[in-house]
Formats: sequence, structure tokens, C-alpha cells
Amino acid sequence: MNPPVATLALVGPLPPPSGGMANQTRQLARLLTEAGIEVVVVRVNAPYRPAWAGRLKGVRALFRLLPYLRELWNAAGRCQLMHVMANSGWSWHLFTTPAVWIARLRGVPVVVNYRGGEAEEFFARAFAWVRPTLRRADVIAVPSDFLDGVFRRRGFAPRIVPNIIDLSRFSPATGADAMDAAPQVVVARNLEDIYDIPTALRAFALLRERFPRARLSVAGSGPRLETLRRLAEALDIASATTFTGHLDNEHMAELYRDAQLMLNPSLADNMPISVLEALASGVPVVSTDVGGIPHLVEDGTTALLVKPSDAEAMAAAAVRLLEDAELYGRLREAGLALVRRYAWDEVRERLFAVYREAVRGSGPGPA
Repeated sequence: MNPPVATLALVGPLPPPSGGMANQTRQLARLLTEAGIEVVVVRVNAPYRPAWAGRLKGVRALFRLLPYLRELWNAAGRCQLMHVMANSGWSWHLFTTPAVWIARLRGVPVVVNYRGGEAEEFFARAFAWVRPTLRRADVIAVPSDFLDGVFRRRGFAPRIVPNIIDLSRFSPATGADAMDAAPQVVVARNLEDIYDIPTALRAFALLRERFPRARLSVAGSGPRLETLRRLAEALDIASATTFTGHLDNEHMAELYRDAQLMLNPSLADNMPISVLEALASGVPVVSTDVGGIPHLVEDGTTALLVKPSDAEAMAAAAVRLLEDAELYGRLREAGLALVRRYAWDEVRERLFAVYREAVRGSGPGPA
């Protein structure tokens, strides 16, 4: 299969820190390079230069923004197409907007790959600022039916290109046992309010009443670490809880292979790569039913879903799953079947079709 362009500028975050969009950007750069495309990565979260500028909260954005704009301008002069990994909030205004307008100024087709799980709320308050930039994208791509609906309600018709999961890295361990007396539980979200880690901790404390030898690993970093440590102490689960910090893909794969269950307590979400990684590793998931989650997994078929901020319901679903070997095995196999549609071989042609459309310059058509 011939690639649709020879050179491409990929604009987005890279690890560190690790995170869904950063990992997807890095993985996509590698896959496109292997497909024969010369990829110029323009990093939106490059280290501050000089390093001390990162401590100047009032002006530090300028120390990152000015070099970023220069790199965007240079990359647009080298490439045939610009692919922008876009998010909500200030990330949109500071990074996506200038990328799109610079691409247009330099006559380069641009794909806006919007991935923010908080799109509905962000658009409700800022769409008057967002719309002019969206109208200058040649194609808008989103990873889920959920975001497709958000855009269509505002008059845009995006193309759906799912997240990509590396099935060579994330694969199931053999001999997984739903009835393990000491189940390993994983939470793989950053320690931020939107991901509601306190609910997962409270659910785990209730789970320990039935499985007193259960252990919890919270893989992520963020501003709520000390608050969460104190909550774990108060819930008397500190000795059974490990805050691992950010883990790279290799260590995350190892963590999933040792786990029996994943909890996803987020308050807003789109298509979390962490859920796909868990499913690809043969680890059943109990998740909140927010945002794009019900579009990604089906309650009782590929995961168990509960209402947000309900620790009792999350704990009850987790206990049910760990005690019911038939249900556990059925969800595990259904999850493994589901993630195969997110392998690169399945997603590549959909992405390349978007690139061809952008190069033809058809624009983001009406819904």
C-alpha cells in the first residue's frame, strides 16, 4: 500500500510525561515512519529552555510558545500535510489554533485530530473561538462515535479514526484466574480531579472486605498524589496500595499482565487508551459510563459500567466480576476480540483515507 504523502508534520505531545495522547503521538510517528512517510514531529510539550523558565507561572507559556511557533513554521515549509493532535481547553488555543493557521498561511493541508473527552463542555463555553479554526481544517478526525456526535451537533462532519493499540506489546498472560484470592487491581489514570481516583480508592477499600489480600496499583502522576496518599491512609488501604507514578509502555504491559482487574473511575472521557490496553492484556474492566465509554464498551458484554462517583457500585461490580468465573471469562474473551479492531492493520487505511481527502482539499464537510 503506497502512503498518501511522502512527508508529514505530526503536531502533538510526547512523553514524558506519559499519557494517552502523548503515547499515541509517539506510536503514530513510529508507525507512519515504518509505512514509508517522512515524519517531522513538532512537540507541543517540549522542555522549557532555559529550564528555570518552567517555574515562572505567569510567563512560562511564552518560553514554550515562541520556539513552538518557529518549529511549526519550519515544519510547514517541509511537509505535504500537517496532522494536529488536538485537545480541549488552553491546549486548543495555545497549540492547535496556531498550527492550523500556520498551515493555511503556508498552503499546507491540515488534519485536526480532535481527542478531548471534555469536548462538550469546552465547546459549550468557547465554540465561538473554536469554530473559525475548525473551518480552516481540511479534515476533522475523531477517534470515537461519541466525539463524532459532539461535532455533528455543531455542524461539522468528522471522520472516525480509532485509537491504535499495539497488540505486539499488550497481550494477555496465560492462566488468568478470576477467583484469585489476592487479586491485583489496576487504575491507570493521572492523579487529577477529572479522573476521580478517590472513588477508585474507596471502591478498593470495599473490595478488600471480600478480598482482604487484594492489592491496588495506581499508575499515573499528577497534583493530587499527596491528597490520595492521605485518603489511602484514612481508608486503611495504604499498605495494599502502590502509587507507581508514570510508567512507560513496557512497564505498563508488565503491570497489566500481573493484574486481574482494572478500575476506570473517570468523570469525563472519550476513548481511553488505558482501557484498550487493559482489554488487550486480557484484564476485564469496571468503568464509569461517562462520555465515550459506552460507545467503546458495552455493559455486561465487554466491560461492567457504573455511574460516576459511586464507589459502592464500582466495588459491587468488581466483586461480582472476580467471583463469577463464567462472567469473568466471557468479558475477557469479548474484550480481546474487541481490541483487534484497533490494531494498526485495521486503522491504517482509515487514516490514510483521511490523509488523501485532506490532500484533495475537500474541507470538513457539513453534517
